[in-house]
Amino acid sequence: MLLPGIVLIILQTHFDENRNVIDSNCAILLIGFVDEPRGKTMFQTIEPKILYFGTPVVLISSLNEDGTPNLAPMSSAWALGWTIMLGLGTTGKTYENLAERGECVLNFPSDGLWSAVESLARLTGKTPIPPDKQARFRYEPDKFGAAHLTPVPSLCVRPPRVMECLLQMEAVVRSIAVIGGVHSEIAAVEAEVLKVHAHDEIIYSPNHIDPTKWRPLIYNFRHYFGLGMELGKSFRSET
Repeated sequence: MLLPGIVLIILQTHFDENRNVIDSNCAILLIGFVDEPRGKTMFQTIEPKILYFGTPVVLISSLNEDGTPNLAPMSSAWALGWTIMLGLGTTGKTYENLAERGECVLNFPSDGLWSAVESLARLTGKTPIPPDKQARFRYEPDKFGAAHLTPVPSLCVRPPRVMECLLQMEAVVRSIAVIGGVHSEIAAVEAEVLKVHAHDEIIYSPNHIDPTKWRPLIYNFRHYFGLGMELGKSFRSET
């Protein structure tokens, strides 16, 4: 159906010296006419399984009870000042380590590390494997080795940093709250950042990150993106 628009009619006529019509030309110009279905909404109400609308991936390193490091990918994180809120499942090893030892490093991979991140996605550092993960996960005590990543010592906390990640934040846990109802297995973890480490190649000036050089890995409805075209997708993806 055509929506209302503007019609311009242009008439050009030529006369001879006695004002007799020699010829004329007519042009019709349509402005603002568009096809638009009437009575059809442009939005639909949906119920997606997940609401990962596009946030940076974090490789969070924590300390196991035997002093070895654990490393896990996550994307439910946001920052306000030097406080970062983390959304974690309560059945995983990362949550257990943060609840018991209260230290971590938030390592932010660039888009070139998406395959290393995905190589960690099916692994768990918890044994026995939690029931909700038994069908699709396997136990792996050496997450750094499995992903071919390099641990380097931190300055303020015991968990190591990931050398290959160009941005790293050492943090301590300030509070933990289970959210989502009585039977929920999700927690909001408040972490205070103590130290920020940035690679020389992404630093613009002292204490400033160059956004033209820092290319975070984005998790967008279980697909991996940089700040451009899609790079790949998680095994959890259904699209």
